[in-house]
Formats: sequence, structure tokens, C-alpha cells
Amino acid sequence: MVIMLITTINVPAKASAEDALDIHADAAIIVEASTGKILYAKNEDTALGIASMSKMMTEYLMFEAIQDKKIKWDQEQTISDYVHEVSIDTNLSNVPLEAGKKYTIKQLYEAMAIYSANGATIAIAEAIAGSEQKFVDLMNAKAKELGLENYKFVNSTGLNNKDLKGKHVKGTGAEEENIMSARAMAKLASQLLTDYPEVLETTSIPEKTFPGMPAKMKNWNWMLPSLIFSYEGVDGLKTGTTDFAGYCFTGTAKKNDMRVITVVMNAKDKNGKGEYKSRFVETKKMLDYAFNNFSMKELYPDDYQVKGHESLPVINGKEKKVAIQSDAPIQVVIRNGEEKSYKPEFKVNKNLLNKDGQLTAPVKKGEKIGSLELKYEGEHDYGYISKPASANMVTVEKVEKSNWFVLSMRSIGGFIGDVWNSAAKTVKGWF
Repeated sequence: MVIMLITTINVPAKASAEDALDIHADAAIIVEASTGKILYAKNEDTALGIASMSKMMTEYLMFEAIQDKKIKWDQEQTISDYVHEVSIDTNLSNVPLEAGKKYTIKQLYEAMAIYSANGATIAIAEAIAGSEQKFVDLMNAKAKELGLENYKFVNSTGLNNKDLKGKHVKGTGAEEENIMSARAMAKLASQLLTDYPEVLETTSIPEKTFPGMPAKMKNWNWMLPSLIFSYEGVDGLKTGTTDFAGYCFTGTAKKNDMRVITVVMNAKDKNGKGEYKSRFVETKKMLDYAFNNFSMKELYPDDYQVKGHESLPVINGKEKKVAIQSDAPIQVVIRNGEEKSYKPEFKVNKNLLNKDGQLTAPVKKGEKIGSLELKYEGEHDYGYISKPASANMVTVEKVEKSNWFVLSMRSIGGFIGDVWNSAAKTVKGWF
């Protein structure tokens, strides 16, 4: 099934020098969050088990449902027999939920985001969609809407279906699990942080008390400041572990003005053995690499004019050309020392030009006539998980249409000029 889901995707060539990072995992990726620039990737398009990293999709749908006022933070959800049965399984990450008892969406969400509580996750799914069956449909639909590839959701939690007490979603295998590629996982994380950055307010909590639970919920993300694998700037996002998926982690950290997203899937130690700490050891290597070798740079300011493309010709206007410039700065993440590897590229909207490459008056001030994009001429390019940074190229001033008299005189002048040029050539031929 996994093999069938793998899609061949054309991606930029990878430099062999990157292999020195030597990440011990079946798949891995590093992405700068604001630009979507991929800084490192390994086996990034193969669909693999994601375990509880699945809960990031549940979180996304929950935030969306709150935004759309389908549910509320203080709304109480009655615990079903199914949720109760899953929640009391001590072999799984859980907070015990009593059947028939009510908990708020906020309480259930904190249990899911901090402690990866599986029963609480299913309760949220039921609150949003009425059943986990319908919620899984929403998960797959949202993944498609977000443009993800190489994925399949079969439950809301990331558990193996065999752990769902015989109540797994109809049409899915009895021992099936959620799968996704590292690229898709990073893209989901990026979308979650972009649309609902408040998720970090909860994923960054090291521990918290849950009603009726004697011990505090301890965050499974041991890279949070103050925990055993503490790393400066780490504030999310989600761990995941099953026998099928191995030890997984989607992490994020911010230093200065740069936020990085990392994904490791089935992380191992240097001897190829899976250990709980392996995902954090490998993530640290990736974060160190990103923060030590890359930085955010504003390559081109707003009002930038591309050399050789400072203006466009205009026909039928009071002026014969109009100046053009960018309407916003372009900020990108760059490998240190590679600023000169980027060149500006002007791309005009040819639909706005006539066959002679001219704009036709009237032309509005600030009219979008193309884009300013970047061309990378270096050796280390993994591409982007989203559209690369660019800016609109717009007109600096308006150009009004000339009146009929001026246009007529220009036409006459052009005609006379053509006659004169023709005569001059003929005369020249006599000598």
C-alpha cells in the first residue's frame, strides 16, 4: 500500500556535500518556515508511518472549526464509550476519560497537544464531525486542499488501527496506520504555524495538570527548554511513535528572525537501532546545521528596478513609456556567503502587451504588469515546499490616453517619417 502511494516527483538536484549531515532516519527534511525554502532533505517524498504526528492535522481542523464557530473552547464534549475504552488503555499515551462525563474542548486539546492523549483526540474528532469516520474524511479532504502529496489518513490519532478496540474506520485495514511523506509533513506543519500560530502557546508547555489525573501531563517533546534535550528556541510541534512508524518528530525552533521546521521519520542511533532519544539527537543536528549555515536576507528592497527592465513602452498614451518597479521587498533564507548566487528575474504578463511588446494606454498607477523572481545559480538547491518568494512589478505612474488630435498627428508624423526614410534610401541608392 505504501509503495503504491509513492509518487515520483521531479525535484532540484542535491549536492553531494549535503550528505555530510548524515541524518540517521528513513526520511528527514529541514524547512525555513516563512519562505518554505528546503535547506536539507533525505527521502522526502516517500510515504512512511507518521504515528502521533498525525495529530497536527487534527489540530488544524480543530482550530479551523473554532474559527468557523462550529465549536468553542469552552464547549463541553460528552465522552463516548469508544473514547473511554481507548483512553483507559495504559499501553497508549492517554489521560483517563470517564464515559458520560463532560470535558471542554480546551481541556481535550491540551491533553492532545501536550501529552499526545489518544482518547482526547478522538473526542475532539467526534465533537467536530460527529464520528471519527466522518472526521477522517475531513482529514483527507483537508490534506488535498492544502496541496499535500503522498499521504493517507485512516484515523484521527496516528495509532495502529489494531489499538482502536475493533472500532476503526470502515474501509480501512485492521492494522493500517496513517502515512505521509516528510515533505508533506513539513508542509502541514508550515500551514499550521501560518494559519494558527497560537498552537505554539500550548505545544511549548512542558507540563500541565489534567482534571482527575493525579500526575501532571509531561510533554513528550524533550527538546523544549528546561527538559532533558533542551534546545534554545524550540516551542513545538509533535512527536510520534509506533512499531510501524518508529520514532518520529516534527520540531520547530526560532532564533533571531528565522524559524525552522524539521521532520525526522523512524530515527535511529548511529548503529541503526531505534531509540526514543534518537529523534531528538538527529533533530539537534538539523537545527544546528540550519542556524549555523543559513540566515534571512533582504536581497531586493521594495521599489526595486531590474537592470534593463526599468520601463515598458506604451502605445496611444500621453507618454511613450512608463517606469516599473517592485511593490514589496524580497526576503529569502540564504546559505551564508551565497548572496551573489541569486539574480533578479523580471517576468512580464505577456497578456497585457500587444504584438510589439507595448502596453496600451490608459495605464493605471500601481498596475501589476509582471513579477520579480529570483534565479539561484549556486550548487545547493532543494527547492521549496511552497511557491518561492517573489514581488509584483508595478507601474510607477499612470499614463493617460492621448486625445484624438495628438494621436492623429502622431500617425501623420509617422507616415511622413516613413515616406522620408523611404525616399532617403532611394536617393542614397542613386549615388
